[in-house]
Amino acid sequence: MSHSPAGPPQVQKRRRHLMDPNAPRPVRDLNAEDQSLTRVQRWVMSTLAVTTLLHLSAGVIIAAIAESDPTLTAQIGLNIIAGAFGVGAVVAALAIHGRRILSWWLLLGLVPTAVGLWLTLG
Repeated sequence: MSHSPAGPPQVQKRRRHLMDPNAPRPVRDLNAEDQSLTRVQRWVMSTLAVTTLLHLSAGVIIAAIAESDPTLTAQIGLNIIAGAFGVGAVVAALAIHGRRILSWWLLLGLVPTAVGLWLTLG
C-alpha cells in the first residue's frame, strides 16, 4: 500500500491470474457434479429409448397401412402391437427416471394404437 499526502491509502489491485487470499476459489462440489451428470445421463437414455420404441411403433403402423393383401384382423393386430411398443416406451422412460411404473402415463402409450387405427381404418 502506498500513502499519498492528500488522501486515504490506496490498495493495489492484484492481477487476475494471481491468487487473491481475500477471495479464494470456490470449492468444487463433487457430489453435485455427479448428480448433475447422472440427471443428464438419465435424460439421454430415456430419450434414446423412447425415440427408438416410437420409431418401431411407427414402422408397425406403416406395415399395417402398406400391407399388400390386408385383412381387418391383421391391421387391427398390428396397430395393437404398435400400441404395445408405445406403452413399452413409456415404461422404459419411467423406469430409467426411477418413477412408479403403474401410473396414468401408461395411457399415453396407447396413442400409437389410436393413430394407427385412425390411419388404417379411416
